[in-house]
Amino acid sequence: MSASATARPLRQPIGVVREWAVGRSAGLAWVGLGIIGFYAFVAIAAPWLAPYDPNAYLARPLQLPSSAHLLGTNDVGQDVLSDLIYGARVSLLVGILAATLTLGLSTLVGATAGYVGGLVDSFLMRLVDVLVSLPRLPLMIVISAYAGASLQTTILVIGLLSWPTAARVIRSQVLSLRARPHVEAARLFGGGTLYVIGRHVVPAIGPILVAGFVGQAGHAVLLEANLAFLGLGDPALKSWGLSIRYAINVKGFFFGSQWLWWVLPAGLNLVLLLLGFTLVGVGLEALSNPRLRRHH
Repeated sequence: MSASATARPLRQPIGVVREWAVGRSAGLAWVGLGIIGFYAFVAIAAPWLAPYDPNAYLARPLQLPSSAHLLGTNDVGQDVLSDLIYGARVSLLVGILAATLTLGLSTLVGATAGYVGGLVDSFLMRLVDVLVSLPRLPLMIVISAYAGASLQTTILVIGLLSWPTAARVIRSQVLSLRARPHVEAARLFGGGTLYVIGRHVVPAIGPILVAGFVGQAGHAVLLEANLAFLGLGDPALKSWGLSIRYAINVKGFFFGSQWLWWVLPAGLNLVLLLLGFTLVGVGLEALSNPRLRRHH
């Protein structure tokens, strides 16, 4: 039996597994979209869903869960469940706005570098190399500490420091698109740079941009929780990361059962929201990857 004959049967199981993975990813994307939709509903309907004003001092601090307070109270007597519900607003708002800013900058830089080329491409890619080489989280911590803790600062810091990696991906796609016949024809017929990029290049990389937006939103949610946990979030807003920070600052907190109804729910909600963004990103990647589509 020849080597080619022995290798041929191995391709079929690989193709079957890959096809299963693509089909499964599409289904998981709907699950992820459902998770994000649930938290979006909670964020919008927070005034009606929350049993109390999250800033109101209602009961004795660190009260155990009861019929009046399903998750008990925090260290200053505020309702933990209401705090948790309003925390979804900050996470989603930061995720969406920071991802929009990141995607806008990465598309502008990546598309310009890939389409124009030459010295512009070299300059922009060297700028990207410098920014990628910098440790992102420590840099965010330093900037946030000097700029002041606020929601606007958090969004700007995350958005302005998260675009370089995505810009590289977009540039590589634009480089391949620039040489395609319909793009060359548009240029030869007098189409300007902005027209060709907006009319032919950006729509062609639309699936990649959507997948990138979802991925960046998930990263922004995690980074916001990190900054809030470190005390660099807006203390006037309810945030899951800030809630965890306040909890672990309570002396002897983990020696009791308080972490089960204060820290654990906030951490689980953060993980679940990140899972939703991840599942949607995996599904979109499977649908936009040409090599995966050929086997679907």
